[in-house]
Amino acid sequence: MLLEDLRVQIVDMEKKLGEMRVSLDVAGKEEKIAELEYKISEPGFWDQPEQAQKVMQELTGIKDAVAQYNNLYERHADMAILWQLGMDEKDESVYPDVTYAIKSIAKDIEHLELMLMLSGEYDANNAILTLHAGAGGTEAQDWAQMLLRMYVRWAEKNDFKVETMDFLAGDEAGVKSATILISGRNAYGYLKSEKGVHRLVRISPFDASGRRHTSFAAVDVMPEIDDNVDININPVDLRVDTFRAGGAGGQHINKTDSAVRMTHIPTGVVVQCQSERSQIQNREQCMKLLRAKLFELERQKQAEAKAEIAGEYQAIEWGSQIRSYVFHPYHMVKDHRTSAETGNTQAVMDGDIDLFVEAYLKSGMQ
Repeated sequence: MLLEDLRVQIVDMEKKLGEMRVSLDVAGKEEKIAELEYKISEPGFWDQPEQAQKVMQELTGIKDAVAQYNNLYERHADMAILWQLGMDEKDESVYPDVTYAIKSIAKDIEHLELMLMLSGEYDANNAILTLHAGAGGTEAQDWAQMLLRMYVRWAEKNDFKVETMDFLAGDEAGVKSATILISGRNAYGYLKSEKGVHRLVRISPFDASGRRHTSFAAVDVMPEIDDNVDININPVDLRVDTFRAGGAGGQHINKTDSAVRMTHIPTGVVVQCQSERSQIQNREQCMKLLRAKLFELERQKQAEAKAEIAGEYQAIEWGSQIRSYVFHPYHMVKDHRTSAETGNTQAVMDGDIDLFVEAYLKSGMQ
């Protein structure tokens, strides 16, 4: 019987779900849910809105993980019952339904296993992602904008919120640099894999001779750091400059000095924000970005990392790239760290980068 051939897969899947229940600590999480729900019901819980919001976010994250596991367990149980009925009745007509269920559950188990890998202290945080165009003028600036669109599309597909913190347009097209805040649980955990130099090979739309060009852009990713993390920023150590925000011209140019640039003198870290109309709002965004950069700088010092943060990146040139995107003479996107690759370049540029994110997390290089 064809159904008999599925027995091993069903049994192995049940065993894996049992192991996941332990590694996920479902019982402990259910106790934590009860504890947090009791805390929320206490009088005065909302007297401190920011702290209350963090508790709510923690509760939502734990509930989501437990709900995902319980859903998988129930789906497996239902599928196993259907399979057993088919075996008892010698009814092969249920074979397609059982096969489909096995594939679907296996895919979702893999996704949940990926979530379990996001166990770093700041993996659950929002992500601050910055892009810088490499040398090459308009060609490189257009490539930076293509990457920016890719990450925004990825965020939208995963129901993350995207907020522009800074945007410096290219001279003719594209962007010279841009910083966005991607908000949602595990945003940093997923996107930390994207840090590095990205290389593009294509026939340039800006070259009248139709020649092939190679362009580079650097991507930096940092966790957003909340106020509970002790990052000591002495106002005396800051130089704050204001200037008129640039734009594409006409109505896009701000008529007041609302853009803000902050320099942390002891470290040389420079951040700027000009996405908001208000100077006060841009100052707040700058402080948020500065906290993240100083935190990352200290973290890398403690880890004795060779790479430096604070706006200084490895050379945006040949030999330093983490991933190559080839549009000509063939189509391929390949990650040089994990060897993950795909020929569907259009899907990748439309935000389908999960293949590379998952390969990086599974590689253990994080």
